[in-house]
Amino acid sequence: MPTLSAAATGFLKDLVPAPGAERRMGVLTLAQSLGTGLFLTSGAIFFTRTVGLSAESVSVAMSVAGLCGFLATVPGGRVADRFGARRPLAASYILLAVLFVGYAFVDNIAAFAAVACAIAVFETVGSPLRAALTHALFGSARSANVRARMRSLFNLGFTGGAGLAGVALATDSRAAFVLVVTVNAVLQLACGILVLRLRPSGPEAVPATERSWAAFRDGRFLLATVLTGILELFQPVLAVGVPLWIVNRTDAPVALVAVLTVVNTVLVVLLQVAVGKGSDTVSGSGRLLLRAGLLMAIACCLFAGSGGTTTTWTVVLLIAGTVVMTIGELAQSAGGWGLSFALPPEGRMGEYQGVFGLGRGLQQFFGPALVIMLPLGMGTAGWLLLAAVFLVSGLIAMWAFARGKPSGEHPSPVPTPSS
Repeated sequence: MPTLSAAATGFLKDLVPAPGAERRMGVLTLAQSLGTGLFLTSGAIFFTRTVGLSAESVSVAMSVAGLCGFLATVPGGRVADRFGARRPLAASYILLAVLFVGYAFVDNIAAFAAVACAIAVFETVGSPLRAALTHALFGSARSANVRARMRSLFNLGFTGGAGLAGVALATDSRAAFVLVVTVNAVLQLACGILVLRLRPSGPEAVPATERSWAAFRDGRFLLATVLTGILELFQPVLAVGVPLWIVNRTDAPVALVAVLTVVNTVLVVLLQVAVGKGSDTVSGSGRLLLRAGLLMAIACCLFAGSGGTTTTWTVVLLIAGTVVMTIGELAQSAGGWGLSFALPPEGRMGEYQGVFGLGRGLQQFFGPALVIMLPLGMGTAGWLLLAAVFLVSGLIAMWAFARGKPSGEHPSPVPTPSS
């Protein structure tokens, strides 16, 4: 019993943010993720059933919106360097609140596309702004650990929002749709207010001496961006590849898809902070990316083995593969955060975070098609080829970043956040 008590205490210590700025970041993350889970889980269904838009037109509009967001990533980061991250981030949340209310008045695809594109821009811009604000509050040494804790809280809030979305969808009414967008708008507004209360102790903007797109000329940082983007293919593997593999290439029950989603979510909530230890240095982050590549390669091999066996073994291999892939996901997230905070020079954190976000954008564009083309198109051979991609990426990360502190690393001070 004492062991269980100690484990529970350690888990709560990892999950609950420290008092002050970190705890406010935690409340901010929970509010944002609750609204995100609520809207993303129900939005597409409401727009097709309640508003009457076609599924095809909604998907095309969302793709266009994704492109708009992708193009706004780098400019959003440069805004953080020029004006500081806090006020622009608060403004983006407030504008998102207005835009989500606008969804309630959408009655045609043109209006939907316009609102969706504007929301995608401000949501995407928010990512480098949040990263820059996190760095301003906690410095490079603590930022990756704080991001890990926030990710656990995000998954917790997202799950709660998804549950509320299920209740709203059960009513399948216009009133429920309006309530969903209104609640999300209120949560976005609350996020804006919370951001304004997060005040770094130092100057909020440290302009660089020149604006010459330095992040695009920093080969080592671009390598980190590309490698973390490749390793982030775990997202379409778990969200697209494995569900379609279960339906088309195995005799496992379709309900297993939901079980695997729950397994992934629970593990992220419980283990993100623990698995991410060591991300406070460049070499430690490199080792985490190596671990991620190895684990993801093993997971792909387990998925490959699930295609031609009995139902029991298929279920066992799919669950085991999901567990291994999720632990690799946690290592990838922590290692990527560590490099994104440790490598940028002083005064360019926003610009570098914007460029770093391009790796995720490329994965979002090409990942689903790649996953369908390899495992779904080639079967076992496709899984093994994807495993090789993960393995090689991890080995390159070890060679590039896990060999001690190189001359290209840019150390930065650790500020003390004000309460």
